[in-house]
Amino acid sequence: MNQKRILIADQLHPLFAEEAEKLGYKVDDFPHYTREQTLAAIAQYNGIAVRTKFRIDKEIIDAGSQLEFIARAGAGLDNIDEAHAKARGIKLLNAPEGNRDAVAEHAIGMLLSLMNNLRRSDLEVRKGIWDREGNRGLELNGRTVAIIGYGFMGQRFARKLKSLDVKVIAYDKYKTNFSDEYVTEVSMEQVVKQADVLSLHIPLTRETRQMIDDEYFFHFRKPIFFLNTARGEIVNTQSVLTAIEQGKILGAGLDVLEVEKFPALAEQQWYQKLVSNDKVILSPHVGGWSVESYRKISEVLAAKLKDLM
Repeated sequence: MNQKRILIADQLHPLFAEEAEKLGYKVDDFPHYTREQTLAAIAQYNGIAVRTKFRIDKEIIDAGSQLEFIARAGAGLDNIDEAHAKARGIKLLNAPEGNRDAVAEHAIGMLLSLMNNLRRSDLEVRKGIWDREGNRGLELNGRTVAIIGYGFMGQRFARKLKSLDVKVIAYDKYKTNFSDEYVTEVSMEQVVKQADVLSLHIPLTRETRQMIDDEYFFHFRKPIFFLNTARGEIVNTQSVLTAIEQGKILGAGLDVLEVEKFPALAEQQWYQKLVSNDKVILSPHVGGWSVESYRKISEVLAAKLKDLM
């Protein structure tokens, strides 16, 4: 019987390859493979493991005539043509359990930084400005944090908020009866009435792409702090900037953007306004990419690979 083979075409923790080899797979670890190289080689493999370097589209899936599974080292599957993979009977493995702590802590860090003006006050002190009154912070205690999407990420965010004495509410279009000790399930109407903080924890789909726009922010009754550690394409960035100008958003923490990486990011019409706005904190899509999650993601994927056996 021929030994089954896995291609690792992106940067994964070595543990995944080690565990796959224990299961009897031959693993080729080529993290620097381009899309073209992957396309040329994929026919030899029964499985492929990737992060987000390129999209696993219909062309690559069809070239992988022996593919049995696609392992995505992370939470979202939006860089994979899910429908076509499933039509081919290819299993999809992902690892939201591996980076949920990292995402939740990153979101909380962004929120506390925004509410306490940490970015602005740090820059001012470095420039010789000592403005205590202008950097007076707001306390999170007693406020209402609204979570959109109560999957792995939303649940862990709620759990970590518990000790901060906030009311946590959540809306999930595809779930019901999920209230627990950390969160109260509510309607979207209640979210827009009650929220002091809005945090997104939903996948990118046709339905959610550009979901957060001018119309979305219009309905909120109170000014909010806005967090996006999910997917950038869910949010219209210009709408965030407009809502800040209108006073509807007090501060925005964006780990993800609808266009990522340079030079494409710098070419967007809204880029200069975004980076010059001191009510915005940005990070380069690293919310789920901590030192610890790098290993945990591979542990989760390896466990799911074992379950396929």
